[in-house]
Amino acid sequence: MGQPVREYLLTLCVTVAVTYLLTGPVRKFAIAAGAMPEIRARDVHREPTPRLGGIAMFGGMCAGLLIADHLQNLNGVFERSNEPRALLSGAALIWLIGVLDDKFELDALIKLGAQMIAAGVMVMQGLTILWIPVPGIGTVALTQWQGTLLTVALVVITINAVNFVDGLDGLAAGMVCIATCAFFLYAYRIWFGYGIESAAPATLFAAILMGMCLGFLPHNMHPARIFMGDSGSMLIGLVLAASAISITGQVDPDTMALFVGGERNATHAMLPVFIPLLLPLTIIAIPMADLVLAIVRRTWNGQSPFAADRGHLHHRLLELGHSHSRAVLIMYFWSGLIAFGTVAYSVHSASMWIVLSLAALSALGLVLLLMPRFTPRAPRWAEGLVPPRYRHAERAAEAAVREDEGREPEPARPVVAGVSGVNGATAVGPRSRLPDRRKAGSAR
Repeated sequence: MGQPVREYLLTLCVTVAVTYLLTGPVRKFAIAAGAMPEIRARDVHREPTPRLGGIAMFGGMCAGLLIADHLQNLNGVFERSNEPRALLSGAALIWLIGVLDDKFELDALIKLGAQMIAAGVMVMQGLTILWIPVPGIGTVALTQWQGTLLTVALVVITINAVNFVDGLDGLAAGMVCIATCAFFLYAYRIWFGYGIESAAPATLFAAILMGMCLGFLPHNMHPARIFMGDSGSMLIGLVLAASAISITGQVDPDTMALFVGGERNATHAMLPVFIPLLLPLTIIAIPMADLVLAIVRRTWNGQSPFAADRGHLHHRLLELGHSHSRAVLIMYFWSGLIAFGTVAYSVHSASMWIVLSLAALSALGLVLLLMPRFTPRAPRWAEGLVPPRYRHAERAAEAAVREDEGREPEPARPVVAGVSGVNGATAVGPRSRLPDRRKAGSAR
């Protein structure tokens, strides 16, 4: 088991490195190509920012698949299954449409049609749902048309859910990365815990998707230097959907020896099988709630359901007083709580402490949500490891002044009524600007 873990880590690291290194040149290319749309009324950012970040993410995905094909254990995924080629075909198509949309703003119906075609391309190459587990009944085989329709629907819904949540810097990539990490743990457990090789492609797809998001996030965190655009959001949405389809539609629940005992036991035992279908919903849950609220809000106000506005959840968080970074972290928190809570419950569904832990974390999330003015402060021993905004005000302001003057930070000393130094001399010169800087900082 140790060897596959190292190979997954190598694949993850290669994907992260390639995505990260490609994003800088892609940003320059996007600026030169004019892929910097004008700021719209509903946008949160205030400066034109280049798109086309999906080019770097697609390059990272190709690098991850290439390195995995040359590894001893992961090479078997390409020999025994056609799913990696199916994923690459569908991803290339949806990525190309996304690149064109980032540059030329394609019509929504054209993008919807391209999403359905990309899903159909994957279905034609074998990446499709063949059966679905039904609690108390067992495995229900699907006809070819039923499997195709269900696969296309899941791909289209997941792509648009990820695209819909891409409203703040680093939000979509971070939420997808969190949900994919939980999905990877589940798929890896199915493969090595139950010895089912059919779960290997989904595990590989999850590792590559994590690498794509992690490699892009440093460039996309607030303030973002580049956006992933539709070329990136639709791409990671398709990879996420392909992972869920692979493990749900190809892994036969009967091989997991779940149906032992009566119908009641079978119903409880089937719970882990539903997790692959539920984990993509951790991405869809928040955007879908936002979508329903937006439709109700716009219809109530006499507007078209498709009219753009500033009433989305991330706009609401900003209106409550949360900063940009804090709003993103709150949505990260809820995404992680849903994703990892779902996986934990599937492993130990009878454990009461998991339910109590989820309830306690949900309460904590509500407290953070309703306290936008609360700013956590790091302990004094850790202040050198955190940004200035999380340090105590006096020491943070003093450190900022020293940084402006290009001097090395000195050990912190108590500052009382503007008196500093060993002899208690009043600070003069550059230190006299300290109150002004605090005032300016409070104004920001």
